[in-house]
Parts: sequence; structure tokens; C-alpha cells
Amino acid sequence: MPAPRRDFAKIRVGLEDWLAGKLPAARELRVGELTGPGLTGFSSDTFLFQASWLEDGAAQSRGLVARMPPSGMPVFPQYDIARQYRIQHALAGTAVPLAGMLWLEEDPGVLGAPFYVMEQIAGRTPSDSPTYHTSGWVAELEPAEREAMWWSGLRALADVHGADWRGLGLGSLDVAGDPLEQHIAEYEHMLAWSNGKPQPNLESALRWVRAHRPPPDEPRVLCWGDSRLGNMIFQDSRCAAVLDWEMARIGSPEADLAWWIYMDRHHSEGAAVPRLAGLPGRSETVARYEERTGHRVRHLEYYEVFAALRFAIIMIRVGQQLEHYGFLPKDSGFEVNNSSTQLLARLLGLPAPG
Repeated sequence: MPAPRRDFAKIRVGLEDWLAGKLPAARELRVGELTGPGLTGFSSDTFLFQASWLEDGAAQSRGLVARMPPSGMPVFPQYDIARQYRIQHALAGTAVPLAGMLWLEEDPGVLGAPFYVMEQIAGRTPSDSPTYHTSGWVAELEPAEREAMWWSGLRALADVHGADWRGLGLGSLDVAGDPLEQHIAEYEHMLAWSNGKPQPNLESALRWVRAHRPPPDEPRVLCWGDSRLGNMIFQDSRCAAVLDWEMARIGSPEADLAWWIYMDRHHSEGAAVPRLAGLPGRSETVARYEERTGHRVRHLEYYEVFAALRFAIIMIRVGQQLEHYGFLPKDSGFEVNNSSTQLLARLLGLPAPG
């Protein structure tokens, strides 16, 4: 994905000055080279770095991560860094594996935008590009190791859904009325906001998700939003941290479960490669999720279509990014005809895009 467009040298100096105020006992504090998160993620500017200093004459070092809104063309209409920080901070101490949230800075004057700093977690993250089904460290594992990864990740997702979001002080995430209706409306707005080429299949899919909505009696849980292997850090086959909370909301747990299943399908079928051996299938995943949470899954097919629609709308902006930053030629047609729009068309029996 396009790298952050910010001035790395300026960010590094700004972080040094800012961290010196957060660590008053530190002397000779230095921030090392800034790097990106690698082959995963669609948005936000994320910087990994090592901070080192002297404290009481002893050398100290700590791996840290700074995250801020994107500096260039955004994928989403809005970014609320403070909201992301507060969700993760509230979940500290629960069963959800997370990086430690250290500091939130809401003054855009420090680095040019609000940001937060969290602990850097050792481990590896499955690749989105190329997808982990195609190549990379996940493809090199034994099938039993991949199975353990999948179940560990699913357990973390179930633990997100089991969090007492009201007791954790996250009641402000809830919405009046039907959360699904608001969710659909947000993506309808995002489709219009993208101001891209005509998307008749996406318009048809929007009509379908409105016409086939489940009854409004679903449980309301904390949804991670972007629930997928590529947003997890793994140590061996254990999920050590759940990342990227910009899509978090209160809603049906089945929206998250469907996104988890759909994104893995997209990364295999959408990439025209076989799914890796060892990864549990759809029915096994649903059964294990139901066993873990006690929730009977009733509307998964609906939420899989909604997941496909949402990702296709997101990919409009990703395609526009790729053209804007010169990764694809102008008018490549990617925003209309890509792996996500092709898979959505197959799910609903719509004409092939493009």
C-alpha cells in the first residue's frame, strides 16, 4: 500500500521532543529510524521505531509505534484517532490481546495531526499483498500451525465480542435506533463520497442488503470491524495482539464473523489461489465460534454479502490511491473491476464488473 507521505525526519525529531516530556527522568533520549508496518493495512500512517535513553545512568530502550490519520488521500471519510485509542485503552486487562496503549496526543501541532503511541509487539503479521495464501511465512508453515493460528485468532475475535463494553465505559459507541441501518447508511455515504466511476453492481448490492435485512433483535456487542488475520500479530501460532480499530462499532457479532470468513475467502478465491491447507473451513469456524460465545449464528449469509459490499466500496478508494500515487496508470479501471467487485458479483449473481 502507499507509504505514509509525511516527512520521516521531521516526525522523528518531533517524537524525540515530545517523548522527552513524557519521560521526564530520561536523559539523552533518541528516536531511531522510522519504518512502516510492512505488507498489510489500507490506511492511517503508522511508524515503528526504537526509543533509547539514559535513566539513572542506565541505558534504556523500548520499541514503540506511533499511529496517526493518513496524510495523503484517505480511504475513509473520517478518522478519529482518539476514538481508536480509547477503545483499545478501555480493553486493557480484558481477555483481548492488545498492544499497551501509552499516550494519546490530540494537539495536531506536535506532529501535524493527532496521534497515539503504543507498545511495539514482537511477532509477525500475515501479508495482505501478496496475500498470505500466495506466499510468505504463513504459506511456509505446517498445516497444523496454520490451524492453530486460525483458532487463536478466532478466539481473540470472540473475546472482543464478549467484552462488557458498557462496563468498560464504551457506551458512547452505541447508536440510537438500529445499528445495522446506520452501518448501511455509512457505506452508502462512502460510496457517494468516493465520487468514482459508476458502480451499478454496488448499487444493486446496496438495494439487496436493505431488502434482506435480518430482524432488529440481534445482540449488540463491541465489534472490532476489521476482523482478519492480517490485522493480528502472531508469536508462533498464537495471536499476541489485535490491531487496527478504526472500523470498530457496536453491532451484531455476525458482522465481524462474516468479515473474518469473507476476507480469508477474498485473499484466496479473490486472488485465484487455493486456500492454504490446515485453515479450518466455514462450517467448522461457525461451530467453534458458537461454542466459544454461546451465540447461535443465524444470518451469516446476509453479513457475508454485506462484508463483500463494504470491502468493494473500500477498494474504490484503494484503487484511487494506487492511481493517485502512481502504482497504477490513470484510468486503470481497478476501482470498478478488481478482486472484491468480482467476488461480490459472484455472490449475488450480478454481471461481471467492468
